Amino acid sequence: MEHVTRIVIIGGGPGGYEAALVAAQLGAEVTVVDCDGLGGASVLTDCVPSKTLIATAEVMTTFDSSYEELGIIVADDTPPLEQAARVVGVDLGKVNRRVKRLALAQSHDITASVTRAGARVMRGRGRLEPAQAPDGSRKVIVRAADGSEETLIADAVLVSTGAHPREIPDAQPDGERILNWTQVYDLDELPEELIVVGSGVTGAEFAGAYQALGSKVTLVSSRDRVLPGEDPDAAAVLEDVFRRRGMNVMSRSRAAAVKRVGDRVEVTLADGRVITGSHCLMAVGSIPNTEDMGLEGAGVRMKDSGHILTDKVSRTSAPGVYAAGDCTGVFALASVAAMQGRIAMYHFLGDAVTPLNLKTVSANVFTDPEIATVGYSQADVDGGKIDARVVKLPLLRNPRAKMQGIRDGFVKIFCRPGTGIVVGGVVVAPRASELIHPIALAVDNNLTVEQIAKAFTVYPSLSGSIAEVARQLHTRKSSEG
Repeated sequence: MEHVTRIVIIGGGPGGYEAALVAAQLGAEVTVVDCDGLGGASVLTDCVPSKTLIATAEVMTTFDSSYEELGIIVADDTPPLEQAARVVGVDLGKVNRRVKRLALAQSHDITASVTRAGARVMRGRGRLEPAQAPDGSRKVIVRAADGSEETLIADAVLVSTGAHPREIPDAQPDGERILNWTQVYDLDELPEELIVVGSGVTGAEFAGAYQALGSKVTLVSSRDRVLPGEDPDAAAVLEDVFRRRGMNVMSRSRAAAVKRVGDRVEVTLADGRVITGSHCLMAVGSIPNTEDMGLEGAGVRMKDSGHILTDKVSRTSAPGVYAAGDCTGVFALASVAAMQGRIAMYHFLGDAVTPLNLKTVSANVFTDPEIATVGYSQADVDGGKIDARVVKLPLLRNPRAKMQGIRDGFVKIFCRPGTGIVVGGVVVAPRASELIHPIALAVDNNLTVEQIAKAFTVYPSLSGSIAEVARQLHTRKSSEG
């Protein structure tokens, strides 16, 4: 009888469930061990919920910033003395109930598709047994919530256990006034004065969203600017927009402690200053979920941070053990986790596999405006990692942007000096996450600026700016030549 390959996947986030679908499709016997529900943090507490909340915030921002310019009149019965009163408000309890409903529905859809593909889903926590059997198989012990244990035999194991919010010892979340980003969806009322600690992607997204929903927001950034890891031009645009909309952005201010005082919070900064608000959201990074899983005993090498070391086909240092997603620290994106998981299964099950290439990853910051990037960055060019020519075009000149009342944002493309091959790009605009795709296709397929410039774009459209940047890069190349 032919041996059926047994795959055990620990963790049902994007890395795990996408791997399960591929492995089942390729004829393996698949078990997904998960303790929270398929979709993982991405679907249940992170990506899907936050972007659903941001969708409501976007509508508010569009309404607030554009309706007068676009000639829209909102009639209401506000007395003349109070005419400046905000006409549109938000019911945060209702928004959050929708957020949770959508997240659960998405999780159920994923579970249904994984089960339909023929995989088994087990509730519990998995850990690796140290020894590998003579036939190369491994044992995974699954502990259920009731304490019962089951042993699974696997020819290959994929660890995709994700990460959880990092906590500062003197700023422990209580779920009511001091919150991490998984707890904000339990709020029934909008925070009156929200202090957001941390100005990376998560901090910036929530700060912008709550500002749009009507909170008075203070963003505490330990660095010189918000989004220190992003394109500097893009970060500058966003910081300018934040300040213009009334946000208090405190740069070079490190939070040392957060404590609750009655129904207020006090944030003490490293230099001794104290700021107060009604709520505080901690967004200071994440920690991989790799403890107490028997990984090191099984020969899996880890970084000091607790992340699992992997190669470009998702292998760990232990034979037959692969890893994907945030627990690897490669790139904290659902799309990258999913790709790592799929690659692991293609590799182990002998299918054609393309190693992970991070230079083709497109990423997006869901602020307003959005910041989308792909390929090599400004930092790579400035640091001499790659020789590239750059053209940046403000959206202010784009006819469609003018019609829609869009003032902020730009398109920037990087190309190689000799060939004109596109190696990267940045888009700052509403829905930049959609606009980055043509540049991502160019990067992935080594297209030239000439090829982008020659393709028709709709007039008027925001994508017309992508073609215009390509034309400018092409003509400069011609004049240089």
